Amino acid sequence: MQPLKKADPSALAGYRLLGRLGTGGMGVVYLARSAGGALAALKLIRAEHAADPGFRERFRREARAAERITGRWVVRVLGADPEAREPWLATEYVPGPSLAEAVALHGALPEPAVRALGARLADALADMHTAGLVHRDVKPGNVLLALDGPRLIDFGIARTAGATALTATDAMIGTPGFLAPEQARVAGAGEVGPAADVFSLGCVLAYALTGERPFGTGAVAAVVYRTVHEEPDLDGLPERLLPLVEACLAKDAADRPTAAEVRDALGPHEGPAAGDWLPPGLPALIAQRSSRVLDLPVADPTLLDPEEVPGTSRRRFLALGAAGAVAGTGGLTAWLLGRDPASGADSGTGVPRRAYTLGVLTDLSGPGRADGRAQERGLRLAMETFNARADRPFDLVLRVTDDGGDPKRASAGARALLEDPALVAVFGPTTADTAVATTDALVDAKVPVLSVVASVPAGTTIRGQMPDMRTYFEARPYAQAMILPFGRYLTAHHRDRTAVIEDRAAGTYGWLTAQTVRQSPPARGTVTVHRVAADGEDFGPAVREALATSPTGVMYVGISPRRAALCAKALRQQGYRGPCGSVEAALQPEFLAVAGPAAEGWYFGTGYTDPDTVPAAKALAAAYRKRWRIAASEPLDRFAAESYDVLFWVGQALRTAVRRNAERPGAAMSTVFMKDDRQYRGVVRSYESMAGEGADATLDGLTLWRIRSGRPRCLGPFAEAAKRDD
Repeated sequence: MQPLKKADPSALAGYRLLGRLGTGGMGVVYLARSAGGALAALKLIRAEHAADPGFRERFRREARAAERITGRWVVRVLGADPEAREPWLATEYVPGPSLAEAVALHGALPEPAVRALGARLADALADMHTAGLVHRDVKPGNVLLALDGPRLIDFGIARTAGATALTATDAMIGTPGFLAPEQARVAGAGEVGPAADVFSLGCVLAYALTGERPFGTGAVAAVVYRTVHEEPDLDGLPERLLPLVEACLAKDAADRPTAAEVRDALGPHEGPAAGDWLPPGLPALIAQRSSRVLDLPVADPTLLDPEEVPGTSRRRFLALGAAGAVAGTGGLTAWLLGRDPASGADSGTGVPRRAYTLGVLTDLSGPGRADGRAQERGLRLAMETFNARADRPFDLVLRVTDDGGDPKRASAGARALLEDPALVAVFGPTTADTAVATTDALVDAKVPVLSVVASVPAGTTIRGQMPDMRTYFEARPYAQAMILPFGRYLTAHHRDRTAVIEDRAAGTYGWLTAQTVRQSPPARGTVTVHRVAADGEDFGPAVREALATSPTGVMYVGISPRRAALCAKALRQQGYRGPCGSVEAALQPEFLAVAGPAAEGWYFGTGYTDPDTVPAAKALAAAYRKRWRIAASEPLDRFAAESYDVLFWVGQALRTAVRRNAERPGAAMSTVFMKDDRQYRGVVRSYESMAGEGADATLDGLTLWRIRSGRPRCLGPFAEAAKRDD
């Protein structure tokens, strides 16, 4: 909850306003207290929107629909005035988190909790459908969790089944990712009936069980397309619930069960109360929030209420006195949290911890989606682990945005993240271009960007980055260092004649890396460089020229997995059987697919490791497999362990920032990284925020891999792995 602003009314229709629960383009939702002391969520519509006859009619419909719904698992309407200059609607207040917030803070819910949740939501929908209403926006954000069960909220787009829609022609109603195919197709209001709510309920159940949306994330058009044309991703759903969820998500509305049938299939919807239906952690959170709002005092007036001061304009501002000053951002935050804002220490009152947002702006639908997904998974597991610690000074919330690997989308996504006042850092670029675009959009707000995957080439200009202050940090070894692991292997085994195949398609990176090898030859021997034109794919001539030097090692210097594979095939075809190696960018599934048997034995230097080879990371690997239902025989996603580490590094820095600047810790984060928490020892490696090219710390994290039996195998940290003859 946020404090009231000066422009907010102090009272409305007999309700005393206590704070802001949320705001949007159409209006504000306030926490309010009635004359009798009951708490309410009061939605107030802005006058400019209420002036639109169509909008006012939709609000009248919402009020009528909400008043008709009297089931136990929906919020009860306390009052409404659709005809007021600024229409309002008051419903009972539920102090618990939304399902979306609960999953963000605590991860996926266990099956028993989801059964209870689903049965009660299905019961609420069955009551609605019996009353002739369709909700049309069932989603995690519209499900509040109370101690005795969930509550379905927000009937703003609910309507009578079969009624004519009041929205614009071809307007899609609902939330992409949770709406039914018939809603996504916008084929006509008459098609959207009770079965659409059942489809949405199936999406909500899948989300609650896995923490993932069944039709993925990304651009709205992509999510809508998958909803209409593709099957949902239900990996990880318990076998006992999978058939029911699949039935709810049938493309044809006629093939779906009714809400009542879903309720009956899930079991009794009354069940346990007093928090017994919820997993550990959530009942305490709900109780804390209940305690907090019940103890809220009546805020000092912000605007003079014409009912209280006759003859005075309702828009006349009051000067804030001493009590009003305490209700400012820092003082109110400290009071609500029950601790000193400078120390972050809990006062022992049991009030909730403050939550800070970590943005994840990454590629979930483009060419880098595998690395983007790994980052999201590693960060989410770390967040859940962090939030489960009893001694944590605050909670962390992830807000994930898909940039598709497109710099323009990255820039827009970064600006959208800035709308969250609790944002303190952003992770996730998968390319140099998206890293630059993200940083450029966030630099003025001083929000740090941390890259685990992307490596911006030397010499690239990033706005606002200076030697003594910057906001962009690469939590990984720099790009030119990727050739070092294979070079160290050649040195350790006295291979002193190195042939470099320089792929001109790699541009500046290829040239700089080739020069690095030439200036620091493995085993202090000789280096020859043989170039392949950027516009050709015939590696034969360059390989023939290289083999004429009788090399004891061959390096492919480039960034294309396909072209690295063509190089490997040319070497195999011309009879070379000595050691070959390359860099992280070339180690992709495409290299193995194109090279075939020629890939066998190749070495690669990377900036990520296999946590299964790190003794200290055994617990992390086990937790990651359990969380994301990965078989023990399958390797973990690359960059997942590093992403896990980096979140805790940010958590360490955030502790310092909160102590230094409790009101705006996000603005202090970059300074903390630069001067205080420069070093951090994670589960799989150490991290250094100030390391420049050539610094020893940039090499921590370099790992040597080798292709064995058609699969990449991690040999371990490069310095030690290079000495072994694998």
